[in-house]
Amino acid sequence: MKSRIDLEGVLARLLDAMLIALGAALASRFTRSSAGFSIVDVAFCMTFAIFVLPWFGIYDSWRGRSKWRMSVNTVFGWIAVQACGLALMFLLHRTALVSRIWCVSWTVSTAVALVMSRLIAYVVLARMRRAGRNLRMVAVMGAGAHRDSVIANIVDSPGAGFRAVATFNTRHGSEPDFSGLPSFGNLHEFAAWVRREHIEEVWLALSMSEEQTVLRVLDEFSGDLVNLRFIPDMRGIAMFERNVVDLIGVPAINLMASPMTPYALILKAIFDRLFAAAILLVLSPVILSIAVAVKLTSKGPVLFTQRRRGMDGRVFRIYKFRSMRVHTEQAGVICQATRGDPRITRVGAFLRRTSLDELPQFLNVLRGEMSVVGPRPHAIEHDHLYRMIVDGYIHRYRIKPGITGWAQVNGFRGETDRIEKMRERIEHDLYYLRNWSFGLDMRIVLATVVKGGLHRNAY
Repeated sequence: MKSRIDLEGVLARLLDAMLIALGAALASRFTRSSAGFSIVDVAFCMTFAIFVLPWFGIYDSWRGRSKWRMSVNTVFGWIAVQACGLALMFLLHRTALVSRIWCVSWTVSTAVALVMSRLIAYVVLARMRRAGRNLRMVAVMGAGAHRDSVIANIVDSPGAGFRAVATFNTRHGSEPDFSGLPSFGNLHEFAAWVRREHIEEVWLALSMSEEQTVLRVLDEFSGDLVNLRFIPDMRGIAMFERNVVDLIGVPAINLMASPMTPYALILKAIFDRLFAAAILLVLSPVILSIAVAVKLTSKGPVLFTQRRRGMDGRVFRIYKFRSMRVHTEQAGVICQATRGDPRITRVGAFLRRTSLDELPQFLNVLRGEMSVVGPRPHAIEHDHLYRMIVDGYIHRYRIKPGITGWAQVNGFRGETDRIEKMRERIEHDLYYLRNWSFGLDMRIVLATVVKGGLHRNAY
């Protein structure tokens, strides 16, 4: 097994070196510049790749792990290799011999090739695993709903290459065994079976309070080459079911912290800026027309601004097209718009009904204060009220507020005249935070576009 893994690692490194050379040749052909094609730089980078890329973990097993993170690690690893190559070329006074266009083309084409080669390998391995090959056998320890959910995740992810083959019921006699799999109640018998059947993985689906069971299992398998993985049941104590993080060199479990990883935040920020810039550019005639209509039909400024809380509770000014007549509000009191509200202008009623009054908020997105998708920001006065009476309300500040969100596309927008309405909205916001993915953001954007911002609660 060890020699096979080593051979796979060597072959992967050789493939990457070949892709680096191939990327350089293709970049030279594409730019039609042989003068800027530095064979020395290519040789340096092929050598550096052998030593630098392993630091980014791209040759580790990614079975069951994120393809997105693997892709990001690969790109960053390749950029680090290029940086080392350029630094050495600079020290040797050879940078003048390298074409900048060729170098950029080489960097991009090779990054694409390195990522695509891994994604293709992912697809091939997933098909093999679905066909019953290249599998790792897993015995799951635990009891009750958490154990059952772990086994269900294994069954629902056949491409990951794991297969549940047995369980050890840690509450034998008080909790039922898992139907369809052999189950054990004695640890020594279970360990003997794992050794006899050459089971490679034992997953401990236990609660945080079962420390003694974990210690017994560690002691039982201390002399075996079995992968022991602890999958704690965090549902009762953690707000967000997210990852273990490295905190000053020590693994830490986020009980209440931002549920989004740095990679996710970078991806979301890039999408936000590009999408907002495109919307403002494409809809500039519409935005200009609305501004003129607002100005001509009622006295007052075109834009309405209001203080809102953003990520981590930071206060910013949100932009909207003014939809009401200018009026004075009591300090510290926000009066929500109601159906037939006399303060709303005729143009304003149309803008609110179609959500076109929200278009200026793409400026907030460009400024980094908001996101395209996220929990809708509420007036600060409402924040002070609802954070005391609605469980989980404060956690909306874990990410940037959005122009649209999961609650809005599911019909929870407009006036919140009853506490129940706000609770339902917050439940949807927390669902979004717990289940965030780039795909979910795209679903919400698409649903917003398809519905055209129209809703009976918008007035």
